[in-house]
Amino acid sequence: MSTQGHLARRLFQLYAGLTLYGVSSALLVKSGLGLEPWNVLHQGLAERTGLSIGVVLIIVGAAVLLLWIPLRQRPGLGTVSNIFVIGVALDATLALVPEARTLPVQVPLMVSGVVLNGVATGLYIAARFGPGPRDGLMTGLHQRTGRSIRLIRTCVEVAVVATGFALGGTVGLGTLLYAVSIGPLAQVFLRVFAVPPASGGSTVVATGQPRRAILRP
Repeated sequence: MSTQGHLARRLFQLYAGLTLYGVSSALLVKSGLGLEPWNVLHQGLAERTGLSIGVVLIIVGAAVLLLWIPLRQRPGLGTVSNIFVIGVALDATLALVPEARTLPVQVPLMVSGVVLNGVATGLYIAARFGPGPRDGLMTGLHQRTGRSIRLIRTCVEVAVVATGFALGGTVGLGTLLYAVSIGPLAQVFLRVFAVPPASGGSTVVATGQPRRAILRP
């Protein structure tokens, strides 16, 4: 693959993955059966502020990115894009998908949301443009404290879910299904969407191993 073709594929995977991530999150919202940990917080804040969940996601993502400064983390194109693209795609999908009020509709939405999230994670992480702001926060805390990523991620996400639930975010079967399945799903799709090296050189936009932040806690 030529250098230009290699970069074009990575860019396509990045933005397709981030867009699908927002879509998958919206499906989980519409299912009403539970959200991913951070979106429990986003939904709770949206309930309290009157802002859309996508706008809250963008604001929280930007705030988390500021925490990278004392942690000496370096954002990439994927980091900045993560903040905006997911939030916009989330709100756009929520505006298009009707409410689900019965289990025969809610359960397929929940399962589709979780599986699509795994696809989306594999796409954008395999593009190697840098981790999302929340994942970079966890790896930064790991590097500064020496604590395991598993411990840091667990503590952060438990705190996020508890705060979001207290604010009115939805915790349920979808939250549990996401927690137990996103790692294996993302591992599979990381292999499916792995980008082969470019021939004749490589165009580097962001370095590092962002998959560790999500898949190797």
